[in-house]
Amino acid sequence: MQKTNTMSDQISLFQRIRYSIFPGLPLKPKNTDRHRIFFNSLILHFRPRNVPQRTLRFTLTWGLGGMAVVLVGLLFGSGLMLKFVYQPVPDRAYGSIVHLQQNIFFGQLIRNVHHWSGNTLLIVVFLHFLRVFFTGAFHPPRQFNWILGLAMFLAVLTSNITGYLLPWDQLAFWAITVCTGMLEYLPGIGSWLQNLVRGGSEIGPATLSIFFAIHTAVMPAGLLILMPFHFWRVRKAGGLVVPRTPAENPSNRGDSVPTIPNLILRELVVALVLIAVIMFISAIFNAPLGAEADPGLSPNPTKAPWYFAGVQELLLHVHPLFAIFIIPLLMIIVLFSIPYINYQTDTAGVWFASLKGRTMAVWSAVVAVIVTPLGIVLDEFVIDFSAWLPDIPGEISDGLIPFALVITAALLFYKLIKTKFSSNNNEALQSVFVLLVVAFIILTITGIWFRGQGMALIWP
Repeated sequence: MQKTNTMSDQISLFQRIRYSIFPGLPLKPKNTDRHRIFFNSLILHFRPRNVPQRTLRFTLTWGLGGMAVVLVGLLFGSGLMLKFVYQPVPDRAYGSIVHLQQNIFFGQLIRNVHHWSGNTLLIVVFLHFLRVFFTGAFHPPRQFNWILGLAMFLAVLTSNITGYLLPWDQLAFWAITVCTGMLEYLPGIGSWLQNLVRGGSEIGPATLSIFFAIHTAVMPAGLLILMPFHFWRVRKAGGLVVPRTPAENPSNRGDSVPTIPNLILRELVVALVLIAVIMFISAIFNAPLGAEADPGLSPNPTKAPWYFAGVQELLLHVHPLFAIFIIPLLMIIVLFSIPYINYQTDTAGVWFASLKGRTMAVWSAVVAVIVTPLGIVLDEFVIDFSAWLPDIPGEISDGLIPFALVITAALLFYKLIKTKFSSNNNEALQSVFVLLVVAFIILTITGIWFRGQGMALIWP
């Protein structure tokens, strides 16, 4: 009798259910070792078997890559539940959201989780991108993984902007009107691209259908393809980058420890903490939902989503041709070219390449914090190239001239800081990058909180 009970305990519930359906199949004791081997092998497809002990420091990566995976999982899960209620047609979309929040058990919480996970994912991916850049984790053999990371960032951005319209409230409708309206300024293809994205000349049922398909099918499919490939490429490159200086031998990775459980347990803790934070925020703060969309009543001011507020703010200072086309195009070219530039030193895993680099980065951030608001105020109340140069086309007076002045200032800053700190090109370029990133963040903050009616500059 004792032996029978022991055998029964070894048989899994799944096997007993299977036997009840197919009684001819023999019952086999549960093989926990086999299950553990299978689970470990699955993990090791995306993680190396051993990792350098130095890479286990939380401050090296801050767990940002794992956070992104967790947030994507929360988005997929909550998004799937939302699809059971949401109706992607203008006359029912808003009502389905209200019904979800008021009549569905935990409906408000599910929407909140989806909303805050999406916004947090954008921030986490952006910080992950900065971490990779400032630790030099794009050097060979990781160049292509940098490209994959940028592609995923664009996919996340696209997913957020397409999902923004789906509630079909005033905030969403007019924000997307502003964003798609920016496409008109692209030379040659602007109007065509705008009509393609909108599904017509105006925001309407076709726009909602297109955005719903992209948000719920195209972007999730893209992420499901890119993310495993990205992790597999990290594994093929040997895992996380080991912090080392140029004097250290790249082949010397130091002492190694098994990935399971050393790395996996740390990632599990980060995942659980992040889920708890998202649930806490979702329980306290509801996802925004204004009045139902009214195409005939434009709010004042009409603002883009917060992650496009910097671009909208830029539109107030330079010609749309530069704000929408030339500057973003140059940024994309530079970002995709970063891993293929010949660097003076091949530091990897070291924040800002050196202690001197960190000091220079702080200086750059301080300069950006001082100069950017000053430039915004001067352009708002003093500088007016179009009035000063009325006979010159707007593309030159409001576009080329301020753009050339900014580029010249950035080059002068590069020369100045390189001379002051006797730095190499890598450290100086990092400093300019910090300057530009902080400047864009300030533009974003200005667009969100310091613009009032008529997009006038105000104190919040």
